[in-house]
Amino acid sequence: MEITGILTAIVIGAIIGVLGRLVAPGKQNMGIILTIVVGIVAALLGTWLASALFGTENFLLTLVVQIVLAAIGVAIVGGTSSRRGIRA
Repeated sequence: MEITGILTAIVIGAIIGVLGRLVAPGKQNMGIILTIVVGIVAALLGTWLASALFGTENFLLTLVVQIVLAAIGVAIVGGTSSRRGIRA
């Protein structure tokens, strides 16, 4: 993966994280910063995985792989993190 691919994955990762959060079922107990971080990681991994599986020319499949990975990441991180506070 070239440097432009990495930079593009980081920029798009912020959007991918939010899309992954929308796709993931249930309520996630995580903030927007953590959502963006999960999206960036999913975008980087998705770019690498899609290029290994489908080649670098297929943008649509790369985007789908990134969103699926972001949804999985949001579900895992959102399910394991909890907000601590006083319950009413």
